[in-house]
Amino acid sequence: MFIPQSYALAVFLCVITMLCWGSWANTQKLATKEWPFQLFYWDYAIGIVLMSLIFGLTLGSFGTEGRSFIKDLAQTNTSSYLSAFVGGIVFNFANILIVAAINIAGMAIAFPIGIGLALVIGVITNYIATPIGDPVLLFTGVALVTLAILFDAVAYRRLTDSEQKTPVRGIVLSILGGIAMGFFYRFVAASMSLDFANPEPGKFTPYSATFVFAIGILLSNFIWNTIAMYKPFSGKPVTFKAYFTIGTPRLHIIGLLGGAIWSIGNSFSFIASEQAGFAISYGLGQGATMVAAAWGVFIWKEFANAPKGTNRLIAMMFISFIAGLLLIILARLN
Repeated sequence: MFIPQSYALAVFLCVITMLCWGSWANTQKLATKEWPFQLFYWDYAIGIVLMSLIFGLTLGSFGTEGRSFIKDLAQTNTSSYLSAFVGGIVFNFANILIVAAINIAGMAIAFPIGIGLALVIGVITNYIATPIGDPVLLFTGVALVTLAILFDAVAYRRLTDSEQKTPVRGIVLSILGGIAMGFFYRFVAASMSLDFANPEPGKFTPYSATFVFAIGILLSNFIWNTIAMYKPFSGKPVTFKAYFTIGTPRLHIIGLLGGAIWSIGNSFSFIASEQAGFAISYGLGQGATMVAAAWGVFIWKEFANAPKGTNRLIAMMFISFIAGLLLIILARLN
């Protein structure tokens, strides 16, 4: 299977993760103009599974190092299966909350608050489990990301005050989703061997772990997304029948594409984790917050009607995020 041989390559893969995780929600913005996000989310979950399977059958099966995808699935013990699967359940619960928050509050808000919190919690939990990297640089970087979250929250409050909207629901969903999102990565990481070339018996390699994780997402969708359909956070209830009667091939493809984009980022994050360490790999990937906020600010114009002075807060958010991410990268080099 394909295994990165250097920290530089691992960082490059994490940058791709950042771009993918920060960009997939654009497909949601496109699709939910025409149908509810809950219906989009079914295709999104299917797209995650399909792309993780493609990765497993290609990059996860070529070469001589490690175990091939199918052999790895066959030899892994029940504990590792359960850990990766639970990671999918936890992620899906968190992500549906954040997707709902995007639908209510926009990308420039839901991502910095929700995913920013997930970054902080995820880096801490993964570093405690596998302490790789300079803790001073790593957690200073995390602190700067937290500061960026605060800048964004203040900017959003100014925006909603000027438009006389109540931001509470979108912010609460973002916070709850971010807290839950901070723990999914640890479940999947715990199921994986720390040595990809000579993997521990009974443990997953990254390709098989991400596939089982994806199955956890899809199957838990019948619980979490069904609840969101019939008891929505906003808008009217949605039925399963609507998925087939309203959905067009174009809408289904958009949803599948969104899931595939996110899954590419997820696979690269775990593939990079041997060289980078789980805390740094996860932390860099969650720089997606900055990418998503950029989409929301510059492409979707979510702050176009914000009062004077808001742009300064947005600029400080980006500066804090960039500085924080640079320190997270340097934490492994020091």
